[in-house]
Amino acid sequence: MAAPVLSYENLGVIQGSGWLFRHLDIHVGARDRLALIGRNGAGKTTLLKLIAGTIDSDEGRRTIQPGTRVIVLEQEPAMAGFATLRDYALSAPDAPAPHEVEAIADQLGIDLDRPADTASGGERRRAAICRALAQDPDVLLLDEPTNHLDLGAIEWLEDWLSRFTGAFVVISHDRAFLTRLTKQTLWLDRGGIKRAEIGYGGFDAWTEQVYAEEERNAQKLDAKLRLEEHWLLRGVTARRKRNQGRLSKLIEMRAERKAMVGPQGTAALSTGTDDARSKTVIDAKHVTKRFGAGESCRTIINDLTLRVQRKDRIGIVGSNGAGKSTLLKLLTGEIAPDEGSVTLAKTLNAVIIDQQRKLMAPEKRVRDVLADGGDWIDVLGVKKHVQGYLKEFLFDPSIAEARIGTLSGGERSRLLLAREFARPSNLLVLDEPTNDLDMETLDLLEEVISDYDGTVLLVSHDRDFLDRTVTITLGLDGSGKVDVVAGGYEDWVRQRAPKAAPKKATKAETAIAAPPPPKKAKLSYKDQRDLDLLPKEIETLEAAIARDEAALADPELFVKNPARFDQLMKAIEAARDRKDAAEMRWLELAELADGLS
Repeated sequence: MAAPVLSYENLGVIQGSGWLFRHLDIHVGARDRLALIGRNGAGKTTLLKLIAGTIDSDEGRRTIQPGTRVIVLEQEPAMAGFATLRDYALSAPDAPAPHEVEAIADQLGIDLDRPADTASGGERRRAAICRALAQDPDVLLLDEPTNHLDLGAIEWLEDWLSRFTGAFVVISHDRAFLTRLTKQTLWLDRGGIKRAEIGYGGFDAWTEQVYAEEERNAQKLDAKLRLEEHWLLRGVTARRKRNQGRLSKLIEMRAERKAMVGPQGTAALSTGTDDARSKTVIDAKHVTKRFGAGESCRTIINDLTLRVQRKDRIGIVGSNGAGKSTLLKLLTGEIAPDEGSVTLAKTLNAVIIDQQRKLMAPEKRVRDVLADGGDWIDVLGVKKHVQGYLKEFLFDPSIAEARIGTLSGGERSRLLLAREFARPSNLLVLDEPTNDLDMETLDLLEEVISDYDGTVLLVSHDRDFLDRTVTITLGLDGSGKVDVVAGGYEDWVRQRAPKAAPKKATKAETAIAAPPPPKKAKLSYKDQRDLDLLPKEIETLEAAIARDEAALADPELFVKNPARFDQLMKAIEAARDRKDAAEMRWLELAELADGLS
C-alpha cells in the first residue's frame, strides 16, 4: 500500500465542556475518493478544516508530504469585502491564473463580474468552485459542493471529479453524487471514526453490519446499550427499512398518476373520475408567464395545463433561471399568469419552507423556535413536550436550551422542519429542503413526506431524493415548455433521452441469462400468522402511544407528579420501539409474500 499524502494521528478536539471527538486516525491516499459521513453536529466540517490545516487540534499530529497542495471548497464561502465574484475567485493565497478561472467559469456558465454582495447562492457557489479547481489541487476537500447548484452544474462537477487525478474528501447530502464518485468511506460516529474501502453505494449495508455487530457484542457482555445508542439502532434502521417499504407504495402511486397523463408531449393531467373537483387542489389551465418587454421579453412558462390532486407529490426540476421559482409562485397563487388561469381550492392551507430559513435568528433558543419559549408544542392538535418532540427529529433532548447560532447548518434546517411540520396544513411547499441535511434526517424527511395527508410541491436538485419521494416531475428546460412526467427524476431523464434501437442479445449474453430459481410455494405458518396479526398489534401500540401522549399533555403533570411523567415518557419510548420492530417485521414479510405471488 502506497504511503498516504496526508495523515492525522491520534486527533482530538474539545468543544464546549467535552471532547467533540478523540483518538482519530485519518489517512488520505494520493487517489482516494472519500465520502465523509456523519450526523449533523458530529463535527464533519470541523474535521475537514483540521485535515486542511486551517484550524488546530487539541491533540494529535498532522503530517503531509512536501509540496502537496490542499484546497478547500467551503460550505459557505466568505465573500465579504470583495466587489465582484472575480475578485473573490482570484484572491486565494496561491492565486490561480486568471485564464484558468475564466475557463472554468465559461463551462459553469457564471458571470464573474457580478457584484459579490448581490450574487445568488448558486452564483456564489460557482465562483467558489472556479477558485478551488483553478488552484490545481492535489487534495481537494469539498463541504456540501452541490448546495445551490442546478442539475447541469452538478453533472459538470461530477464529470470533472471523475477525471481528477488527485484525492478528494467530500461531505454531501446528495446520495446520487456520492454514489457515483466515491470509492472509500469515512464514518464519523459517536466521537470515533471508521473507514471502509467501499463507496457510499455500500454505506447503508456496511452500517447495518456495524450496528448488528455492536448489538451482538453488547448482548454477549450482558451490557445494556446506552439510551442514545439504543434509540439510534432501533430508530434510524427502522426508518430506513420503512422507507424501503414505502418505495413500493410510491411506485404504485406513480402508476396511478401515469394513467391520468395525456399523450406524451402534452402537459395535461386529468383525473378520469367523476369526483375530480373534490380531489383537485390546484387547477392550472393554459398558463403562460412572461418577463420583460419588446425584444427582451422572455416566456418563462408557456401554455401549461396541470391539475394537482390531493396527495400528489410534485417535484420541480431544471437549471437555474429556467423558471422553477416562477412556476412555484404561479401554482401557489403568489403571482398571476399573463394568460390562462390558476384556481386554488378554497380550503388550501399551505406551509412554505424556503431556502432563506428566516426564522432561525442566532440569538433565539431552540425552545423559542419550537414552542415560543414554553415547554409544550401543539403538533397537529396534540400537545407534546418540547424534549420529546426534539427526539422525534433526531435531537438530543438537552438541546432545548441551546442558541440557534451554536447549531450546525444541518441542525438549523432540521429544527425548522420540526417547527413547520407541527403546524396544521394540507399543502407543503419545500424549496431545496435537503440542503445541509444529514442522511438520517433525509430518511426522516422522506418518511414525513410519504405519510403527509396533503399535497407536496418541492423544488430540488437532489436526484435521489426526488426519486424517493415524488409522484410527478415537472421538468423545465428554459424554453417555457414544462414536461409533465409521472415518476421521479430518472423517469424525466428517460423520457427526454433519444430512443435507441433495441440491442440484439449476443450468444454470451443469452448463455448468461439463466432461468430464475423456482419460488417458494407459500409462507411458513409462523410467517403467515405474523403477517396477518401484526397490523392489529401496530394499531394497538399506536393507540397506547396516543393515550400516553394525551396524558403528558397535562401541563401540571411534570410539576405535580414527576415520577408519573417519567414513567409515561419511558412507556412511550418502549411502545415506539416495539412499533418500529413490528413495522419492520411486517414490511419484510410483505415483501417476501409479494415475491411468492
